[in-house]
Amino acid sequence: MSTLSTRTTTDSEWVRCTACGRLLYGRRLSRELGVCHECGHHGRLGARARIAQLADPGSFEELTVEPPADDPLGFTDSQAYPDRLRAARAATGEVEGAVVGAATLGGHPAVLAVMDFDFLGGSMGAAVGEAVASAVDHALERRLPLVVVTASGGARMQEGAVSLLQMAKTSQAMAVLREAGLLSVCVLTDPTFGGVTASFATLGDVLVAESGALVGFAGPRVIRQTVPQPLPERFQVAESLLSHGLVDRVETRDQLRPVLVRLLALSAAAADPAARAKAQAAAAETGPETGPAPRREPGPDGRDPWDVVREARHPGRPTATDYLATAFDDVVELHGDRALADDPAIVGGLASIGGRTVVVVGHQKGHDTRELVARNFGMPHPEGYRKALRLFALAERLGVPVVTLVDTPGAYPGVAAEERGQAGAIAELIARSARLRVPVVSVVTGEGGSGGALALATADRLLLLENAFFSVISPEGCAAILWRTAGAAAEAARALRLTAGDLVRLGVADGVLAEPPGGAHADPVTAAAIVRAAVLEELAALEELDPDELVRRRSARLRAVGAGPARWSA
Repeated sequence: MSTLSTRTTTDSEWVRCTACGRLLYGRRLSRELGVCHECGHHGRLGARARIAQLADPGSFEELTVEPPADDPLGFTDSQAYPDRLRAARAATGEVEGAVVGAATLGGHPAVLAVMDFDFLGGSMGAAVGEAVASAVDHALERRLPLVVVTASGGARMQEGAVSLLQMAKTSQAMAVLREAGLLSVCVLTDPTFGGVTASFATLGDVLVAESGALVGFAGPRVIRQTVPQPLPERFQVAESLLSHGLVDRVETRDQLRPVLVRLLALSAAAADPAARAKAQAAAAETGPETGPAPRREPGPDGRDPWDVVREARHPGRPTATDYLATAFDDVVELHGDRALADDPAIVGGLASIGGRTVVVVGHQKGHDTRELVARNFGMPHPEGYRKALRLFALAERLGVPVVTLVDTPGAYPGVAAEERGQAGAIAELIARSARLRVPVVSVVTGEGGSGGALALATADRLLLLENAFFSVISPEGCAAILWRTAGAAAEAARALRLTAGDLVRLGVADGVLAEPPGGAHADPVTAAAIVRAAVLEELAALEELDPDELVRRRSARLRAVGAGPARWSA
């Protein structure tokens, strides 16, 4: 009998779970990928077992990386470093602490770099650093995405400053991969710490942490010894990292491969024109029909603008997550600003629509009190805008369009938001949107309130559903300031010219999308089909423009706002 091992479990042995202490049958444990069926604890996997879990059977082609000198310092503590290396090689069957090569996942080619914690604690010395850098070189040479699986205690002390500089070597390699527009996904497994976390492990475009993994820079023991303070419950556990915005997703082991396959499929459609054309043709044959989106002429329709405001706020109107589930073909939601938190008032990620890979970002409200409170009524904090900024940057790196869904009363007007730089976060997002070298299509699906809405609506094309509105301030806010009573909100709504038709005549918006009879809330499926068709129409037109022309026209469009002849009589 043994405890849960990082090596592949034999079919005949009984294993004791290190978390709950239960005895587990080895054959069942192997079938369940090393996850305890009693408590869900994820036992550590060796590099070969991890590759077998993720890669298509028989597809892995190992890349030989010549190891550097074994002992650059002549280091000895209780044992000479060369002796430690020999023992690690005998125990694991590996030459070093990382295995790299090319494979397919779900038929999609990628480069894999997988660390093995059993090899000297997965520590990063010169050989591991060279393996990761070589994996990046291989990805660049073959124009393939990179998937890295980390398991490490940090830098390898026996190599001193040589080990330290591997952080710079691997970080610059990941930077080159970013500049080349190739997707990188880092899977953080238990444990990932120190110089690995502070270099390539957290530089991936997408960070996926395995459920229950401990991930951080300084480990709990180091923190306790250096800064004597109590540690929070679940400190540095993957799920805690997600709530603090530090990773994009947390997945159980059985879901890692499906998520990676979806991400690689989206990457393939973005990077390869032939794959994109094939995906678009398949979507046209099997996806929902997307004829021309019904549009409304921007002329007066006789409706009271205050009625439009109330319709836009109807609690049954589809939210961003509703549109993500119905107007798009697949969405891999990504979370967090990588610094502080994951703002639930803004959702987004990589998505496919009609065979096109896009980045989609939207304000998220809710349909009932519980969800509205959980989503902060669709009012983002600075972390939400910084999450959007990160996703916009990802879209530009991968060369894919951005689609935004706007529905917010405005940015959250609170003390904490102000102290964390709300205004600067909005300003940075608007500035980045204005200069993105990929198409940007925005659809206002409900409320478009102030700068909090504009942050997601600085676009090549701005469309509004006919019962949506877009305004410099809420009617109630305008009434309170200028009429000195919120009771004049209806009058303020009429004066603000905030309806879709008014905004087209002002040159602010580009089109009005007709809603189903009774409004979007009466037929959310049809409303989603209308939004989908309109987005595809606009993307098809914008994709004909090269990036320089795209940015030039967007700049000219923004400069022209307010210079038009639109006037209203009293």
